[in-house]
Amino acid sequence: MRSYTAEPSLPPPGAMPHARPHLSIATPASTPVSGSGSGPDSTVASVPPAPERAAAAAPTTATAMTAGAQALNRLAAYINAHSHALLRVTVGIVFFGFGVLKLFPSASPAEQLAVDAATKMTLGMVPETVLLLSLAALETAIGIGLIVGRRLLRPALVAFFLHMGGVFSTLLLLPDAMWQPHSPAPTMEGQYVVKNVVLVAVCLVVAAHEWGRGDRSGAGNGAG
Repeated sequence: MRSYTAEPSLPPPGAMPHARPHLSIATPASTPVSGSGSGPDSTVASVPPAPERAAAAAPTTATAMTAGAQALNRLAAYINAHSHALLRVTVGIVFFGFGVLKLFPSASPAEQLAVDAATKMTLGMVPETVLLLSLAALETAIGIGLIVGRRLLRPALVAFFLHMGGVFSTLLLLPDAMWQPHSPAPTMEGQYVVKNVVLVAVCLVVAAHEWGRGDRSGAGNGAG
């Protein structure tokens, strides 16, 4: 019998041997992957964690808050620098408006009240029409002086305080119109008078600043 021996088959000359299979190792999703890939691992690695996103947004929020605080500080500094002028002009506008209203018959709600009080103070010796026109002219002049300021401010302040003395005297001169019966509460007309304490307080601040400024400038001139 013949015995045959199996010989391994060799590749033909010039043929490349078969490449060994490539073994890929899966990368966990939590492990950052560098490079530009299109697989799921590269997509997960391109999104920063939540703490990093919050840290990136924090400077933007802080910058906006800082800008808002600076704007408020500039506004507060401007108002503080012009506070007295703002108070003075505001009261001047109120007085000018009420004074102009008294120039027209029945246009001012306090017209009759002012006439009755002025009539009592003058003992009825001055006609009501003259009293009303005089009050209108006085309040209008006070308003113009407060609005314009400068050399008109001090005379306007003196006239204002004198006028306020007459206004508050109505609480005593016209008790039936100023106070509710059997009650210490003021009527609507009485409230109209009492509210002027706010205007008095404002003009006290304006007057203190005006006279204080004059004293400081005088002291500066004397020292020079």
